[in-house]
Amino acid sequence: MGLSRKFRRGITEGPTPADALSTPRLPYPGGWSAVAFSEELKPGRVLTRPLMGEDVVLYRMRSGGIRAVRPYCPHLGAHLGLGDVEGDDLVCPFHRFAFGPDGSCVRTAYGASPPKASLVHLPVCEVNDAVFVWRHHDADRPQWDIPAWHTVGRPPVRHATWEMAGHAQEVMENAVDLGHFAALHGWANAELASPVVFEGVRFHVSMRVTERFPLLGEHRVEIEVDGHGLSALHTDVRTPGLGLEMCTLVTATMIAPGRMQFRQASRFAVAAPARWSPRAARLLGRALSRVLARPMFRWSCDFTAADFPIWNTKEYTSPPRLAPGDGPIGPFRHWARQFYPQNVGSQVLPGPGTGTGTKSSGSGHSGTAPSPPRQLSTEH
Repeated sequence: MGLSRKFRRGITEGPTPADALSTPRLPYPGGWSAVAFSEELKPGRVLTRPLMGEDVVLYRMRSGGIRAVRPYCPHLGAHLGLGDVEGDDLVCPFHRFAFGPDGSCVRTAYGASPPKASLVHLPVCEVNDAVFVWRHHDADRPQWDIPAWHTVGRPPVRHATWEMAGHAQEVMENAVDLGHFAALHGWANAELASPVVFEGVRFHVSMRVTERFPLLGEHRVEIEVDGHGLSALHTDVRTPGLGLEMCTLVTATMIAPGRMQFRQASRFAVAAPARWSPRAARLLGRALSRVLARPMFRWSCDFTAADFPIWNTKEYTSPPRLAPGDGPIGPFRHWARQFYPQNVGSQVLPGPGTGTGTKSSGSGHSGTAPSPPRQLSTEH
């Protein structure tokens, strides 16, 4: 009886995570991938993060600079994620060989001359309160930059990280999927303010919606979305009638086939009414920004989290059977092809399909144990 109950309680129910069912249909996209928030990488800190089936070791030197290296020591193969930082040198945990900022071995622990050995550096950049590493199937060096979106002088950033099944392209595609804003997020009157623009490695979406705020009624919300590559998305959300503004960075980083880490970081500000004196308006705006920043960030995370169970269990469908009102999903997928190897079949990466509200300003450069969604870090 006890054994039968045990097996009955252990039965699997509900959708299985997508990366547990079949081989993912989309390969890794090339470009910049976020692997940490700046706040996580203090001076002297060493972090190990998964990226596209491999570990990447990150460390911040005492002087403030960041390095990203492949994880194994060229001496005898110890994992450098277990090492530490001395000054600006990364020190291997096994024999205490030290590697300088340029990657070369600069000393040993027992007085012997350092061997002619170097760490393998990966291109890394720090922008928008996050740390990005470049991985590309066809280019060792970065082919484009991620712009600095966050406005200087805003309140401190708040951030959170989750891990789930899914693919970075699906996350970026959400920005042009107008139909899901109504069906999943409740924005029944979402509309494009101008045609979606695809230009080079960038796309831009401009939307207008009406949102109901508790005690404040309905107000017009203006949304500007900028995507760079298939892993970095920035959204500016403004409510002019209330003086509210939030800028949010969203990143989707492939860590294994069909599996990703999703990061979200936001800054929030309130502008006091113009009738106040400049000094009083500034003080009031800062006070309101501090008070409302946490609940606004939680609202933003809850809004995004409605997509988590979808990404975690969906299959990439190609070709899609699109309907009027879906938005320019076909043109988006055509634009996305540049981030994959050229030998990926067209049955996986379709060309233009049915879509509306699209303006093409360029084709871009050629280039290229499963579990439910879980939060990896708490709100900061």
